[in-house]
Amino acid sequence: MPEGARVELIEGNLIAEPSPEYLHQTTSMSIAAQIFNHASSFDMGKVLAAPIDVYFDGDNAFQPDILFIANENFSLIERDGIHGAPDLVIEILSPSNAYHHFTTKFHIYEKYGVKEYFIVDPEIKEVVAYSLIDSKFKEVTREAGIIRSQILKMEFVF
Repeated sequence: MPEGARVELIEGNLIAEPSPEYLHQTTSMSIAAQIFNHASSFDMGKVLAAPIDVYFDGDNAFQPDILFIANENFSLIERDGIHGAPDLVIEILSPSNAYHHFTTKFHIYEKYGVKEYFIVDPEIKEVVAYSLIDSKFKEVTREAGIIRSQILKMEFVF
């Protein structure tokens, strides 16, 4: 695909994503900026925002809205994207993508070892937080306007 294309490979199917709406973008920028500032201040790792490809296997290549890779996992970063599971992923819901975030992507993130997965509904500011415990995602919180990350040892309000 051409650079910057909003396309994901989900279970072997190419899924085109429209450009995110205003609320999606402002929510993403608010969260990403806070995480970037925090992670940079403490030299914890790299924070990236879509579009960047994350390759899990031959059938799954996603573009998470926001991701974090800890310093010890920099080997995942290659010129063409991320090869393997980021430590933390944040997906922001849009009308067209909720199904994939809560089902297919959820299971792929879990299978490949994403340690923290947050799904944000920008309309109501609800955050559903999952932590990988014994190789399975467990819902740890569901609340409005707050992302609490054990990996980043920080709480982010938006």
